[in-house]
Amino acid sequence: MANEVEPILIDALYDELQAEHFVTISTIDYETKGPNVSAISWIYAPTNQIIRFAVDFKSRIVTNIEHNSLVAINMIANESCYSISGSASIYQKKLENVPLKLVLVEVKITEVRDVMFYGSKISINPSYEKTYDPVAAAKLDKQVIEAIKQAQ
Repeated sequence: MANEVEPILIDALYDELQAEHFVTISTIDYETKGPNVSAISWIYAPTNQIIRFAVDFKSRIVTNIEHNSLVAINMIANESCYSISGSASIYQKKLENVPLKLVLVEVKITEVRDVMFYGSKISINPSYEKTYDPVAAAKLDKQVIEAIKQAQ
């Protein structure tokens, strides 16, 4: 059923966010004041009320959040499409135990909305492939997700 609204992650979304997952994140651009959309995959939900993700320290996402904390994460899972809204903040300026300069962002969820159009469902979830060394990619992905999980 489309257009359901919850104040926290439903179990199916929480379960999906226990590992790397493709999502898009919308922030308010600090210069144009318009929407800015980026794709990310280093994302994790420590609880059903919080989502954390890692991005490069130079990412426009970071600057946008420093100017306006409102974000929306678009996630395809559970045969549907969800908009997860909340307030973001920089949780760690440098994510520990990873070889890249990554910022850890925390989103306090205010609303989870099923935004799939009426009478339809997602039949195939999006998939992606890393285009650089697959062994190095897998190693880095594991390091980043573990660092996000361990962040205090």
